[in-house]
Amino acid sequence: MNYFQLELNHIESIIEDFKENEEPVVFIRNLDDEETSPFNKELTSSELHHSLKDYAEIVIEKKMPSAFFQTELSDRLEHLGVKHLFITGFNTEFCCQFTAIAAYDRGYQVTFIEDVTGTVNDEATYEMKGLDIRDFVGTALHWSNVIEVLDLEEYVDDYKSSKV
Repeated sequence: MNYFQLELNHIESIIEDFKENEEPVVFIRNLDDEETSPFNKELTSSELHHSLKDYAEIVIEKKMPSAFFQTELSDRLEHLGVKHLFITGFNTEFCCQFTAIAAYDRGYQVTFIEDVTGTVNDEATYEMKGLDIRDFVGTALHWSNVIEVLDLEEYVDDYKSSKV
């Protein structure tokens, strides 16, 4: 079974759109020193997904949920002249959500593309029957009135078509 193939395909389509428009794409790699962690820096499970890593020209390594905390991300984005971040990737309720909030707090315009995020967790993880993690995180961010939340179709309609 190929887990998260749909999300990976969606991520790739957005990357291709950004590359076509000569816009920077920044990959975030989560690393951990803990030997039992799946993100242990020595394990292949901490590497960028094989289907996307050829796109990775800029890779920021992080150890906390926010890609901004004690990393060079802010400096790299400033150097690239980036003012608007589009958040996709894994893990919806940690890395993606924390990075979206931290980006807003640093003055960036933020668009969170809800169905282009994924998580290994589910309703059982949080003992919350019926929990749809992506929908919950997307709704909370949307209700903040400071982070734009879209699905892939809305991204295509609102952003991709405006670039042509």
